[in-house]
Amino acid sequence: MKVFRKSKPKPRLSRTAALECCPAKSIDVTELRLDSGDVILEYPLTVRPWLASLARRLGGPSDTSQTKKLQLDAMGTAVWDLVDGRRSVRRIIQIFAKQHRLDNKEAEVSVTSFIRELGKRGLVGLKEIVLE
Repeated sequence: MKVFRKSKPKPRLSRTAALECCPAKSIDVTELRLDSGDVILEYPLTVRPWLASLARRLGGPSDTSQTKKLQLDAMGTAVWDLVDGRRSVRRIIQIFAKQHRLDNKEAEVSVTSFIRELGKRGLVGLKEIVLE
């Protein structure tokens, strides 16, 4: 009998450390800008190997290189445009709050949850800044 062990939880960044990280866009993402100014992000859909194997056995498509699209609204597009790999999350929040006349706390909640969702989809990654 095979026993599955829980993997050790990854250490979580503190709030302060997370706000100092710089989000960077994935090179696998292509963006299409609409006439309205909104952005559509197209990115590869990663299929787990066991699921691809199951699909092949059931007569499904053998090509697992599918893409997915995500259309951003005006606020999502504003955050996406601020992600450049050099600005920290804290700086993005400050700029976003000023552009949209929001309280810093409101902007922080919106921006961090949006960046977290993009990260779950593999559209952005966070780079930690090492201060010497």
